[in-house]
Amino acid sequence: MVPQMAGGGVLLKLLFGLPYDVSVVLVGLGMIVYVAAGGMLATSWVQIIKAVLLLSAGAIVLLMALWQIGFDPLIFFSADEARYGPSFLLPGNLLKNPWDEVSLGLGYVLGSAGLPHVMTRFYTVPDAKTARRSVVWVMFLAGAFFACTTIFGLAAAHFVGQDAIRAADRGGNLTLPLLAQYLGGGRGSAGGEIMLAFIAAVAVATIIAVVAGLTLATSGAIAHDLYVNLIRKGNVHERAQVMAARITAITVGIVATLLGILAEGVNVAVLVILAICIAANANFPVLALSLFWRRFNTGGVIGGMGLGLISSVGLGLIGPAFLDKYALWPLVNPTVVALPLGIFGAVLGTLIAGRNEAHERRFDEVMFRVHTGVRSP
Repeated sequence: MVPQMAGGGVLLKLLFGLPYDVSVVLVGLGMIVYVAAGGMLATSWVQIIKAVLLLSAGAIVLLMALWQIGFDPLIFFSADEARYGPSFLLPGNLLKNPWDEVSLGLGYVLGSAGLPHVMTRFYTVPDAKTARRSVVWVMFLAGAFFACTTIFGLAAAHFVGQDAIRAADRGGNLTLPLLAQYLGGGRGSAGGEIMLAFIAAVAVATIIAVVAGLTLATSGAIAHDLYVNLIRKGNVHERAQVMAARITAITVGIVATLLGILAEGVNVAVLVILAICIAANANFPVLALSLFWRRFNTGGVIGGMGLGLISSVGLGLIGPAFLDKYALWPLVNPTVVALPLGIFGAVLGTLIAGRNEAHERRFDEVMFRVHTGVRSP
């Protein structure tokens, strides 16, 4: 949530000239009101709208950028030579350690599957067949958009310039809005300002959608797992459960806003890498073992998430992303080490907790429902 809040603050600061901390507070208030009042239904709709806008905006900027360099789709190699040639994409320009390349790729592949606001989407589809079809569509659409972001970065470096991007925001978080402004005609032109406003609006909608999904996942887990099952032992009215979720959403929103204010000037991409790393090392092992290991139990969940979280955050904070030349750890993304630790914690926690035969007997029923989408007889 922190990188989303930081990105929203930078955007509002650019559009309205507001102080960064005021901008983050406004984003936080909007998200809190939206989630607390609208719940899952409102969050689902804003994510649908966000997806349509994001894909449309990406396609428009991509076509405009390719048009600027004389790209002809009928003659693939007809584009003019860019300021930054093939050397711009050589290994080592960003991540110096080869293990960082492996770790980053591993983190993104597995972390995307472990993101909580992605997993909660499965509660909004009617059956397993629909869920699988949705995943296939998302894989292709999201993959295509992520592939285009490389072109956006190259185009921004070529047309806008790295110095201008850093001057607008030292974290480099305004790359795409500044590129859109240039492609529309530049600063001060009607087309440039329209493109800037359009991309900024899409970015704000994306931020609200992601933060709302994360807040909903957090508040739902706390309200259902902690308040209802652990504290009240299941003896609670649905209305009280909803109220607990709303209170949690407000609290989580306030904490995220405060952390977003502290993240001023930090590159959002670095924070996203850390978030993806946590999802890969703490959430994914639990998700995978829940599906494929009959003996996996609550002790394994606690062990895997605990060790995966501690190793991800700990190694990330002492790495070059936060300490630069004073880093005590060489990798920006510690997935290559923290993932095995997360799996080890899950296995160790399961073995320490001991067998639960009643739980294991339910495994076959769960597997039947996973693969068919219907309840076993």
